[in-house]
Amino acid sequence: MTGGRWLLRAASLGAALLLWQGLTSLDVNLWLRFEQFPTVGEIASTFAERARTADYWQDLASSLRRIVTGFVLAAVLGVVVGTAVARSRTAADVLGPLLEVLRPIPAIALVPVAILMFPSNEQGIVFITCAAAFFPVLVSTRHAVRALAPVWEEAVLTMGGGRARVLFSVVLPGALPGIFGGLSVGIGVSWICVISAEMISGEYGVGYRTWQDYTVVDYPGVFVGMVTIGALGWLTSTAVERAGRRLTRWLPARDAVAAVAPLPRPRPPQLRAGAGPDAPRPASEAGAEHAKPRTREVTSP
Repeated sequence: MTGGRWLLRAASLGAALLLWQGLTSLDVNLWLRFEQFPTVGEIASTFAERARTADYWQDLASSLRRIVTGFVLAAVLGVVVGTAVARSRTAADVLGPLLEVLRPIPAIALVPVAILMFPSNEQGIVFITCAAAFFPVLVSTRHAVRALAPVWEEAVLTMGGGRARVLFSVVLPGALPGIFGGLSVGIGVSWICVISAEMISGEYGVGYRTWQDYTVVDYPGVFVGMVTIGALGWLTSTAVERAGRRLTRWLPARDAVAAVAPLPRPRPPQLRAGAGPDAPRPASEAGAEHAKPRTREVTSP
């Protein structure tokens, strides 16, 4: 990314913060009531105080641990089940109806189920996080595998490869771009659900601390939690996208597509017009020359 783009992004963020500071410091009340919002300076001061405490970093580590555990489980299960449903009619018939019934249920609605089913809140929050990311990964994997052209699989089978070779050499590498699209969506949904689960049944975590600040009417603390959640979500999403670009670096770059097949250079005018001593002659003239009988000039003694 060029320096100009970084500068534009920083200017966009700075403009949004300046607008926030102006609306809150002037107590603007035009349908939206900004007089109740803390200013950017108050949020920054509260954040600096929180960052010097051990509780803040403990909450951050707890949320990250839950996200990583649930997301990794969802990624593995989503890719495995999605590939099985896309490749096997039996798996599609057995698992398909059950998955389609469960998919519309919001993951946050599973909080009562997690409380009843798991012995600890920690396991229940990981379960909710896994359920939130599982279906985006599953659906993207299923569509990516079904969209593969069968010619590559037929080529491997023709060369004597088995089903395992087809799976690891054709199916999974070909579906990687679609799989990482689902992973990118799944990590965002996981953050939404893990924060909600921490608010309801958590003991530690960014979501739990944000809800506690709301109950004691500490609005700068609430916004510190919101900023922390946004920063963590952005960092994890960026990590997933960079991992996807690294694992699919064999794909042609978008900016280099035009350089793959450059336009042919125009031929010189004399060759294009058929003039010049080295210009190729038409086939009719060349054939006529070869068809003429060669005569030998006889000179008189």
